[in-house]
Amino acid sequence: MSINEETELTVQDVADLLPTGTVDPAVAEADPTSFEPVADPVGQDAPVVEEAPVVVGEDELFDEEVEARAPVESPYDRPGKWFVVHTQSGYEKKVRQNLESRIASMHLEERIHEVVIPMEDVVEFRNGRKATVSKKMFPGYLLVRCHLDDISWAAVRDTPGIVNFVGSGGKPLPLGRQEVENLLQAPDEDNFESPRKSRARFGFDEGETVRVKEGPFGGFSGEIIEINEDQLKVKVLVNIFGRETPVELSFSQVAQL
Repeated sequence: MSINEETELTVQDVADLLPTGTVDPAVAEADPTSFEPVADPVGQDAPVVEEAPVVVGEDELFDEEVEARAPVESPYDRPGKWFVVHTQSGYEKKVRQNLESRIASMHLEERIHEVVIPMEDVVEFRNGRKATVSKKMFPGYLLVRCHLDDISWAAVRDTPGIVNFVGSGGKPLPLGRQEVENLLQAPDEDNFESPRKSRARFGFDEGETVRVKEGPFGGFSGEIIEINEDQLKVKVLVNIFGRETPVELSFSQVAQL
């Protein structure tokens, strides 16, 4: 055959040139448009790693609590200044009512903000029993928070029952921060509940000479050297046979001379 002669290939000749092999029937019948997700190589039986719990120290918890707590307002930081006003003793409540009524009728709420009677809780011991009573810290005085000018000064000064402002040379002097917070009991930032100031009033003091009313030492006198508020008892130095002997007695067993 000449190289210039054209060679004619039949379909069978072309098929014989292709590579031979077998095809999986399942693959041959599969839909080419379908898709099955590939399984996770890790598998469902792989162990699950749990996150370790976060441990917070006590100091960190305390710091978070302090930061979340709202700041405590001091009465000194309120608008205006605090002044002391001298009133008729025994009529503090009535004078306060008169001044508050005068403020309302004269529409001075923007100048005179607050009128306070300083109070304290006093622990008293009567007939050997402990009782807590509320009493005025300074009888005959009021605290007034205001923007002091001629109008507010005249409104306060001309109120029935008020004698005058407390000051130097007739000039009202405002109270300082420490004085205001001591008188009005500014709450402690470390204490959620801040009660009013309280103090004990026993009817007698250490160093005072008292008389023993009853018991084996009845009729003796001695000096109080110790007061036990919780147990309602006092320790008295009693002169027995020329020697001073400490004797513990209840409040009901002693009396002032």
